[in-house]
Amino acid sequence: MRRPPAPATVLALLAALATVLLGAPAASAASTTSASAAPIAVRGGDVLYDSQGHRCMVAFNARRGTAYYGLAAGHCMGSEPTTWYADAARTVPVGTTAARSFPGNDYGIIRYTNTTLSYPGEVSLGGGAVRDITGAASPRVGQSVCHVGRATGLRCGTVTAVNVTVNYPGGIVYGLFRSNACSEPGDTAGPAFSGTTALGVIVGGSGNCVYGGATYYQPVTEILAAYGLSLY
Repeated sequence: MRRPPAPATVLALLAALATVLLGAPAASAASTTSASAAPIAVRGGDVLYDSQGHRCMVAFNARRGTAYYGLAAGHCMGSEPTTWYADAARTVPVGTTAARSFPGNDYGIIRYTNTTLSYPGEVSLGGGAVRDITGAASPRVGQSVCHVGRATGLRCGTVTAVNVTVNYPGGIVYGLFRSNACSEPGDTAGPAFSGTTALGVIVGGSGNCVYGGATYYQPVTEILAAYGLSLY
């Protein structure tokens, strides 16, 4: 026996129900994807983007009182104060340039002003791994050192010289230290450390990671002393 056709009102209700069940999840999924893509923390080894087109890594996070800062290489920050962002699309502001010293020195600091983000005292090693940084020290010849670069990732070696002078196209920089850990263009401002102790900020290098080379760093203790900052 054939079943009687469903009344029009029942069909209308079923159609409305299907619209709700099929339409709602799509909007919810899009919202979840968008939210999860937004940065929620800035660590040492992360890249920031400024409003003038510069791109710099943060070497370490530091603080003075209740204010928090990111340490970076001065030559990659540009000469004018600017706003910095956590994403390449420049939709998540992080803070502003607070100070810069280059040439002579090669460092600068970014004052964090976005209180919706966190600024852990850690360094990103890549692949989701992090290293907690508990203090800073001056480098010693023969000391083991590792650094993280945007182009080459985590590389390790030995400190081979201190109090080095380097003549860059933008001017002479004094008081650097050198290691035999390789680096390549794009690694600038990466953090250098020994264990959980911060040592320096990548400011340049020679050679590459195929044939070997050397990397130069701005000592982190000098930056901390210049601005009255401490690591945490």
